[in-house]
Amino acid sequence: MNRALAAAAGWLMAWPLYAASTQVWEMNTYEDFVKGRFSGVALSRDGRLRLAPRLDPVFSAGEPAVWSVARAADGTLYLGTGHKGRVYRAGASGTAELLWTADEPEVFAIALDARGVLYAATSPNGKVYRIENGAAAEYYAPGATYIWSLVFGGDGALYVGTSDNGKIHRVEGPGKGDVYYDTGQSHVTSLAVDREGRLLAGTEPNGILYRITGKDKAFVLYDANFPEIRAIVPAGDGGIYAAALGGSLIRQVTAAGVATALPPAGAATVTSITVTAAEADAEIKAKAEKAKPAPQAVAGAPVMAPPLEIPGVEKSGVYRIHPDNTIETLWTSTEENAYDVVPAGDKLLIATDAHGRVYELGPDRKVTLITQTGEAEATRLLHSGRETLVATSNMGKLYRLGEDATSTGTYEAPVHDAGSVARWGRLSWRLAGASGARAEFQTRSGNSARPDATWSDWSAPLTHADGSPVPSPNARYIQWKTTLGGGPNVEVDTVELAYLPQNTPPKVTSITVGTKAPEGAQAKPAQQPAAPATYSITVTDTGEAGASTASGTPTQRLQRLSSDQIEIAWQAEDADGDRLLYSLYFRGEGETAWKTLKRDLEEAKYTLDPDVLADGKYVFRVTASDRVANPPDLARESDYVSAPVLVDHSPPSVQASPPAIAGSSATVEIEARDTASALRRCEYSLNAGHWIPLAPVDGIIDSFSERFTLKLENLAPGEHLLVIRVYDSAENAGLAKVLINIR
Repeated sequence: MNRALAAAAGWLMAWPLYAASTQVWEMNTYEDFVKGRFSGVALSRDGRLRLAPRLDPVFSAGEPAVWSVARAADGTLYLGTGHKGRVYRAGASGTAELLWTADEPEVFAIALDARGVLYAATSPNGKVYRIENGAAAEYYAPGATYIWSLVFGGDGALYVGTSDNGKIHRVEGPGKGDVYYDTGQSHVTSLAVDREGRLLAGTEPNGILYRITGKDKAFVLYDANFPEIRAIVPAGDGGIYAAALGGSLIRQVTAAGVATALPPAGAATVTSITVTAAEADAEIKAKAEKAKPAPQAVAGAPVMAPPLEIPGVEKSGVYRIHPDNTIETLWTSTEENAYDVVPAGDKLLIATDAHGRVYELGPDRKVTLITQTGEAEATRLLHSGRETLVATSNMGKLYRLGEDATSTGTYEAPVHDAGSVARWGRLSWRLAGASGARAEFQTRSGNSARPDATWSDWSAPLTHADGSPVPSPNARYIQWKTTLGGGPNVEVDTVELAYLPQNTPPKVTSITVGTKAPEGAQAKPAQQPAAPATYSITVTDTGEAGASTASGTPTQRLQRLSSDQIEIAWQAEDADGDRLLYSLYFRGEGETAWKTLKRDLEEAKYTLDPDVLADGKYVFRVTASDRVANPPDLARESDYVSAPVLVDHSPPSVQASPPAIAGSSATVEIEARDTASALRRCEYSLNAGHWIPLAPVDGIIDSFSERFTLKLENLAPGEHLLVIRVYDSAENAGLAKVLINIR
């Protein structure tokens, strides 16, 4: 960091409006780097970029989805696709041919029997077909809308996992099958057979993993915290690996009523994955419309609303169920869904939906990102001997993951937000590796949160690891990428980019004026007249009173005791986090010049003796400056003005005429005046009784002078005490008394 800070010091004072404090964007850890985009680059758990294993494309079908794949003993791959219901056969060389086209649009699962005969499950109107010598014949119809999984058991029977109340069917021959186990769940999403020949089943929506040992006899091995068991892979030692997910939409149904989600995995030897193969040149026969029911006609179609994703909450996990049925959590993520797992020697590979990534979990339980395919999802993994195949979707492709490292690779860092337009300093990094190891860095910048056509082009390569000036234009956002080469041992870590953000002016967001007792009693905010509740004026960051509505911005009236002080408080913020100093000014009504109350305040409040302000209306102005954190030519300031505040020390003058007595009645004429504020309320009390409101002669109390007429009737003989009380806008009260004698 010191190296980067020193690099920016030479030009710090030369550029106006930029903050004095250099910032550094550092990437050091696994958590920092994993947010970027990888192409031929791997990431170790200790946060080091290195060249990834070779990732060679095997084939592509040019279709949106390849739902399932099975590998025959001779290495031939069979692929089931959507949304055209095709089954392909691909050889070891990667060439592919169209084997069969179903009447139904989706082939979610395929399986091979002991003799290598292929079986394919189609949906909707779920059916299982037997495909031999290029000819297909209906083998079994479970009466379910969807078939998600197929697997052959050790007894030679075919097990079929369906939707519509999550049933598993056991099929012994053409048309010879029945329900083997009813899970009570909505879907049987995955099937496998363990080392002992027992059936394993994963379900949705409660994410339950079953071990089924006989008809209608099962044991729950694991009840996951996620809705779906996506994949089940038996281990050689009798343990079981399981991938569970639920933080993203598992299945969507298109307007045609066809599920477009990834199907579940099959058994270890018949793994359901998404791959692609070259489209056959032959014309594909048209599907019969009767095989494609309208959405409303599909009974039990899994139309599901997207579940709520909550940032920071786990959305996927990989688990190991040990032979003694204990559970070990191997991997979880709040960002990615694990679609498949496969053991590879003493390691475990995990496929996710983050740009088609594959992670490697070592014996030490540390995770390494070994490759990123660049596709939407890495959906399935196949491992045999020293070869690993990675299947992806959208578009569907199949890759071969090699043992040797690629010759070059590129890593693209996530976009960094400087917070405001910034001037870029130097980019530096730490490079390790054998002689010849190299890393070239490039940068680009822009003012939109995501790189688009408005961003600058990638810069020329920067080759000085100890610090190269960044040539990209000044902007708010920046991104860097690196190209690694020069041998398999090249490593890069600790990348730093220094920059100077534009100095953002501070902002005063509110001003409140009230009264405060000198000894710390609770302050009394400004009040509106004739209302017992307090009312504080708040000035917004636009300088307008927060209370302003269609009725305008009212003048505030301070209510106080003789010993109270006026307290002026405000709130301010600075986007750069700079320390602020404040200056406070005031101006009376009809005055043109601002008078200084106090300069260079560190606290956002100030109190003063109210007697220093004569009766009248005043406004207060607060100026906030960041000059203590910036050189004079770079410092910024801003100010805001409060709404008018009324200071009124004087009570109204109240004059009452002698009473005019007629029999048992008395009439009193009253005149009230105030020099500082308009009158707001008049009331009277007879013989120390309750206060009774009194209306003025003109019907509304709204001026500095008002006249009132009070007529009292049915007075008892004798002397009566009449007290009149008049309030002004500041709640000052003036009193007058009258003695009335009734004979």
